[in-house]
Amino acid sequence: MPDNSDILLQLSGVHMHVGQYHILQGVDLVVPRRGLTVLLGRNGAGKTSTLRTIVGMWKASCGTVRFDGTDITQAATPDIARSGIAYVPENMAIFSDLTVRENLHLAARAGKMDQARLDWIFGIFPALKRFWQTPAGNLSGGQKQMVAIARAMIEPRKLLLIDEPTKGLAPAIVQHLMDALQQLKATDTTILLVEQNFNFVRHLGDTVAVMDDGHVVHAGTMADLAADASLQERLLGLSLTEH
Repeated sequence: MPDNSDILLQLSGVHMHVGQYHILQGVDLVVPRRGLTVLLGRNGAGKTSTLRTIVGMWKASCGTVRFDGTDITQAATPDIARSGIAYVPENMAIFSDLTVRENLHLAARAGKMDQARLDWIFGIFPALKRFWQTPAGNLSGGQKQMVAIARAMIEPRKLLLIDEPTKGLAPAIVQHLMDALQQLKATDTTILLVEQNFNFVRHLGDTVAVMDDGHVVHAGTMADLAADASLQERLLGLSLTEH
C-alpha cells in the first residue's frame, strides 16, 4: 500500500444499502495520488455503486471515505464536487438540447471558461472544437463521451471518476479515448476508471481493484494482473478477456 501522503482516496469498510438491499459489503479501496486506478468486475459487482457512494449520491451506512486527508463520508455531493472530484456517469448525462459550448459553460464554476484550459481540452479532444456550436444530442456516442469527460475537466480537478467510457463505442473511437486518457495521466489529475473491457484498461491502468458481490476481492498493480492469465481467469472469468 502507498504511504498515506501518496493516497488521494481511501475507502475503509464501506457498506451501503438501498432500501432492503445491501449493495456494498465492506469495500476497502485505495487510489494512489496521480496515475490511473481501474475498478474491474462483472455487472452487479458494485462498481458504479462505489462511485456513487464516493460522490455522495448514495450514503454509506458505515465505514469511511477519505479524500485528500478529509473525511467526506457524509458530505453533500456539491461539497464533494467543490473539494476537487468530478464524476462522469455511464449514461454521460449531457444536455442534448444544448450545444457543446453550453454544456461545458454550465460546468465552469466561475461562470466563464478559462481559454488556456479550453485550448488544452481541444488538444485532447479536437472534435469538440469542430462541433463547438452543435447541439450535443446530434453527436455520435463517442463524441458525447468526449463532451462528458471534457465537462468534468473544464475546471481543475484532483480526481476524475469515469464509469464505463467505452460502452457501445466503435473500436476506432475507443482507441482515441485511450489516447486521451493517456494524456490525462500525464497531468496532476488522478483517475478512477470503472471498466469491463480488460483489453482497454490493461495498457492504461497503474493499479487495479477487482470487485465481486459488493466488496474488493483483489487489489494490486495492473502490470501484475496483465501478466497473469490464470489470475485474470480466476478473478474476471472469460467475459472480460474476450472483449
